[in-house]
Amino acid sequence: MKRVHNFSAGPAALPLEVLEIAQKELLDYQGEGTSIMEQSHRGKSYTRVDTEAKERLNRILGLGNKFKIMFLQGGASTQFMQVPYNFLKPEETADYINTGIWSKKAIKEAKLFGNVHVAYTGEDQNFTRVPADEELNLSGESRYVHFTSNNTIYGTQFSSEPDSKGTPLICDASSDFLSRKIDIDKYGLIYAGAQKNLGPSGVTVVLIRKDFLETADKKDIPTILNYHTHADRIFNTPPTFAVYMVNLVLKWVEEKGGIPYFEKINSQKADLLYKTIDDDGFYRGIAEVNSRSKMNVTFRLPSEALEQQFLKEAAEHDLVALKGHRTIGGIRASIYNACTLESLEILVNFMNKFRADNG
Repeated sequence: MKRVHNFSAGPAALPLEVLEIAQKELLDYQGEGTSIMEQSHRGKSYTRVDTEAKERLNRILGLGNKFKIMFLQGGASTQFMQVPYNFLKPEETADYINTGIWSKKAIKEAKLFGNVHVAYTGEDQNFTRVPADEELNLSGESRYVHFTSNNTIYGTQFSSEPDSKGTPLICDASSDFLSRKIDIDKYGLIYAGAQKNLGPSGVTVVLIRKDFLETADKKDIPTILNYHTHADRIFNTPPTFAVYMVNLVLKWVEEKGGIPYFEKINSQKADLLYKTIDDDGFYRGIAEVNSRSKMNVTFRLPSEALEQQFLKEAAEHDLVALKGHRTIGGIRASIYNACTLESLEILVNFMNKFRADNG
């Protein structure tokens, strides 16, 4: 078996320990003679998986049972639509903070349901930074304030929650979920595609504060898209294997030490990589320093030819999935929770040698 150092932006690397458990249980789940994929989503085994995953997530985030936890399908892209469908009426306004392509997609969908006030846009600066609180031009009458906590394409990230002046925050946290501590009381709703930091593709975690959920529209919404449908029961067949994997990842997160552990190790990884980028100008970071992501590190080399050579030689050293998004080019190293410090050290050693050979 060969395992490379995987810096994919998503679907992303999964913890080796989790993959080994899934491998062991793939044909025979806990002595039951079938895979968990072959069992009813209403049977005892899967019901236990679903319950365990929600209980673990509640503990890890310190939700205090104030939130409904849902495992839905359709990715964050469906949430771009489902959020305003449930929470934004035609005569109401929602504030959106535009920090990249995913924010723009969320804004486009929200406009189908109500008024959208763009409280900030970084488009004229190529989305190389996120706003300071004093730059936010909130409407003052918003139903909610929506933001994307981490931007995979540009390598930017909010270091803390934007100041919404008490209005409930709604967050697309797909690419930094469970990577650091958050102030959970500021949120009305958080959604995250699992394929970055939480598990395989196919399931989206949605957390809705119970009192905020009560303000959602309860009628004139298709049943499957109504959050109330999913609040207290498994309504339709969920992506059972993906949720099973999420449960294993959450168990791994707890055993490692929870969010405090990952916040510390993620800072170490990011600091090591940014220090290498900033060393002498051969590498050039794309995001502004105060907005740099600890999940997706983006940078350029002196020429596109060198970038292609960098990617080729990196792959020869088992350093893969480092090509930047087609929108901005360059190099991108996605260093989510499952990316080890060892992989970062090997990448940095390669970068230093590449610079010495080509600088």
